[in-house]
Amino acid sequence: MAAQKLSSRQQAQLAYLQTLPPKFQRIHSVIEQMASLQVDDSALRSFIRSLDQLKAGAAALSMTSLADTAGLMATMARRGGGVQTKVRGLRELLGSLKIGYEGALRQATTPDPDAEHPDPATG
Repeated sequence: MAAQKLSSRQQAQLAYLQTLPPKFQRIHSVIEQMASLQVDDSALRSFIRSLDQLKAGAAALSMTSLADTAGLMATMARRGGGVQTKVRGLRELLGSLKIGYEGALRQATTPDPDAEHPDPATG
């Protein structure tokens, strides 16, 4: 079996994606604390900051689905309004974030067929 040849971009994406599962656990934890009205302002600010960092990191590596979803979550968490409405929206967006993560992980671990034969005329 031949070794997978990932581009440097895919390797950087994969390294970043491997740091996300613990962040997803933290995000889930804060959302559940919000649902039970146990979250304080500093925890909420830290939550929003981590979403902004996730958005920036994903955007820098051209993972727009992850970046967009994290940005929407941060916006929703910042807005006023009913806590239960925020919690419902954040739960749905967390599901979308995990789906985007799986897609980005699949894309980052799939070798690009064009990378093996960059030019068909000379390959």
